Amino acid sequence: MWLSLYFKCFKVAIRMTRILWILLFPVLIGACKSKKKEAATKRNQAQPVPSVDVIIVSPTNIANTIEANGSVVAGEFLEIRSEISGRLTYLSIAEGSRVARGTVVAKINDADLRAQLNKVKVQLNLAQTTVERYQKLLDIQGINRADYDVALNQVNSFKADMGIIQADLAKTVVRAPFSGVVGLRQVSNGAYVTPQTVLATLQKVDKVRIDFTLPESYANSIKRGNTVVVEADRNGGTKRRATIIAVEPQVSTATRNVIVRARLDGAGINPGSFVKVYVDAGESGGMLVPANAIIPEARAKQVVVVKQGKAKFTDIQTGLRQAGAVQVTSGLNAGDSVVVSGVLFARPDKEVKVRKVQKLEDVIK
Repeated sequence: MWLSLYFKCFKVAIRMTRILWILLFPVLIGACKSKKKEAATKRNQAQPVPSVDVIIVSPTNIANTIEANGSVVAGEFLEIRSEISGRLTYLSIAEGSRVARGTVVAKINDADLRAQLNKVKVQLNLAQTTVERYQKLLDIQGINRADYDVALNQVNSFKADMGIIQADLAKTVVRAPFSGVVGLRQVSNGAYVTPQTVLATLQKVDKVRIDFTLPESYANSIKRGNTVVVEADRNGGTKRRATIIAVEPQVSTATRNVIVRARLDGAGINPGSFVKVYVDAGESGGMLVPANAIIPEARAKQVVVVKQGKAKFTDIQTGLRQAGAVQVTSGLNAGDSVVVSGVLFARPDKEVKVRKVQKLEDVIK
């Protein structure tokens, strides 16, 4: 009997516990939610609104100056060589000196050629005497016309041989084809030379040329007659102007660049020197923002714009770069407030407080 009564009381207690849990569960859930809301409210109250500095962007025309690497090329350049082989009998190459056009700088031994020329002259005189004699006989019909023609042809043949020998004699004299500066002498007087032997170099340095390359996208921006600025390091950063004289019409398939040649008047830069070339490719419009205001992303670039007191992350496209500033070609409108200080504390669509409106010049200096 006691055991039966115990089981009945146990069942009643279980039922009462279930009813109590059913009644208290909503209350407990509500209390937990209320505590979470209170904690979130406290956290929000604990985090202050970040302060940022902004600039007001406006359209600006930006000078598009292209910087390229160039090399100095002599106005004229050649390697002085002899046209024929032989021994040098005369060599007048003063290293590093200027020579005028047509100056004799070397001579090759021509004794054998002069001997051949004298021989042909003797044969020519005899042939001409024979022709004169045949002419008199032909006038009185003492010989036939064929014999006279053979004698006359022999005279013309000797004259042709003299022309060949005289041309070879002219090749024994090496002259400067243009006025310029002679380089280092490579041979000595009395040496045996061939057409492959370099005696020295001759360069025209008073009007040097500048060869440089530009990307093919700028090929239409450069024209013959335009001026570029050339800066040589060894001249202490002195900038000089050069005139474009030619543009290679074919784009290099390896680099996708075009070769441009400009003429620089006046001496002062040695051929082969490295120079910087600055090309004015016109102006382009856009907005300038500080480089540190741009947030790089994997697929785009962003800036933070303050609109109605909240931070808006805006995708942009950039163009030219200047010292500390970048051109924005799309994504911004005139009058937008771009965050330049406190970018890391801004969150998308969260409130920010504008502390100061700065000027671009003050930010990038």
